[in-house]
Amino acid sequence: MNRVLIPLLVTLASGIGDPASAAERPNILFCISDDQSWPHAGAYGCKWVKTPGFDRVAREGILFNRCYTPNAKCAPSRACILTGRNSWQLEEACNHWCFFPSKFKSVMEALGENGYEVGFTSKGWAPGIAKDAQGKARELTGKRYNARKLKPPTRAISGADYAGNFDDFLEKVPAGKPWMFWYGCTEPHRGYEFQSGVKKGGKKLSEVEGEVFKFWPDSETVRHDMLDYAMEIEHFDDHLVRMLATLEKGGQLDNTLVIVTADNGMPFPRIKGQEYEMSNHLPLAIRWSKGIAKPGRQVDDYVNFIDFAPTFLEVAGVSEEKSAMQRITGRSLVEIFKSEKGGQVVAWRDHVLIGKERHDIGRPNDGGYPIRGLVKDGMLYLRNFEPERWPQGNPVTGYLNCDGGPTKTQILNLSRAGTDKKYWRSAFGKRPSEELYNVAKDPECVVNLAEREDYRSVAREMQEELFRRLVAQGDPRMEGKKDYFESMPYADGRGKGFYEKFMAGKKPGAGWVNKSDFEEKDPE
Repeated sequence: MNRVLIPLLVTLASGIGDPASAAERPNILFCISDDQSWPHAGAYGCKWVKTPGFDRVAREGILFNRCYTPNAKCAPSRACILTGRNSWQLEEACNHWCFFPSKFKSVMEALGENGYEVGFTSKGWAPGIAKDAQGKARELTGKRYNARKLKPPTRAISGADYAGNFDDFLEKVPAGKPWMFWYGCTEPHRGYEFQSGVKKGGKKLSEVEGEVFKFWPDSETVRHDMLDYAMEIEHFDDHLVRMLATLEKGGQLDNTLVIVTADNGMPFPRIKGQEYEMSNHLPLAIRWSKGIAKPGRQVDDYVNFIDFAPTFLEVAGVSEEKSAMQRITGRSLVEIFKSEKGGQVVAWRDHVLIGKERHDIGRPNDGGYPIRGLVKDGMLYLRNFEPERWPQGNPVTGYLNCDGGPTKTQILNLSRAGTDKKYWRSAFGKRPSEELYNVAKDPECVVNLAEREDYRSVAREMQEELFRRLVAQGDPRMEGKKDYFESMPYADGRGKGFYEKFMAGKKPGAGWVNKSDFEEKDPE
């Protein structure tokens, strides 16, 4: 019997989240911000980011303290959500700006084929190209709803009326039909309107006193950058508040599974596109009045983005076989929903696997920076397979795996002036083949314990467990296929061969970084 179907039978018997008839199957509202790290929500104790919508979902549902994406970049992270598979199990979809393989059906496509109305606003799966076996374009997150616009609070924030587009979707849903809607906000993705947090958001630089990460300089520039980021998270949350109000007014809130999270960490140096704690550890709150026992709990289980797809299938009453999806690696969260426990609920949820291959280009031959990692028992182990490469992309091509912004600019300027190179080394410098961090005590991952004799056995044990689990999941890199992912074409033709074009003087465009990000030469 299928592992998704077994807990489903238990759920049906219990009456919690009972999907016995189509009319009783829950609706699903999936809300995902674009580039937000785990601590930056009020429910986690953050004072300088105001998130009443997220906090309400946490208060009336479950707040997850250990939620991770397997791959901290937009497209591969979202591919993991939609397929229930780790990125190294997704062929081309492991990479950023890729061709999404036609063989992988998304969970929203599956729900659409099994009685659900499905749609999205703004950013679904992206960036990349998704087509079916006949070459026809696919929308992996359902029908697009983007007609409504509003005047944004800053010139850098999208003019999309996300909540208004959700209203339009609800109007199209036939009476009695369950639905799933993907709210894909484009905030707090860069760029930002500099100093908008203070000038338009009413924030003060003193609010982030003691909050600047150790791997950045604590300066007015960086503090402004952080507050601008905070204002954009609050814009995401404002629309969430409106959506919750709409559902409540329409009598649909209690039977709607509401999930609020982010796709990867904040778009700042040493975070987005990397595999550190602030890169992969993400906010997660889930509300479902009819399906969650004892709301208001905090859960410490390690949960993974690949757990969302089997959760959606289970609550919708759709078996994995009936979904016709490729075999799912993740495990449903319904067991946690049904429990009344806080803290550690499910004993075997004691770890997550993370990793990456090629994100943004800019290295010779469009090379990536392959990493695999294990997070377990408050420790993070990372294996960097190509430590001779630049982790954020080559300096001469602008460190293309780090979005341009004031914090990046300041770190580069300090290094160039010879004033302080420690921030550059931390953010952009080359890394050893192994890294080990006590993320419970060192969430910023600044003390590499792999270099210490007394932690060598810990590193060895975590590497052995990591590799053993990757072998079981069929990771091509564990099979000696070193070039497997790098051989797959980059979907953006303009960026393909960026390094070679740049060095030949063709200067291809890279709109996500600043002109000043490019170094005169790569350091020796």
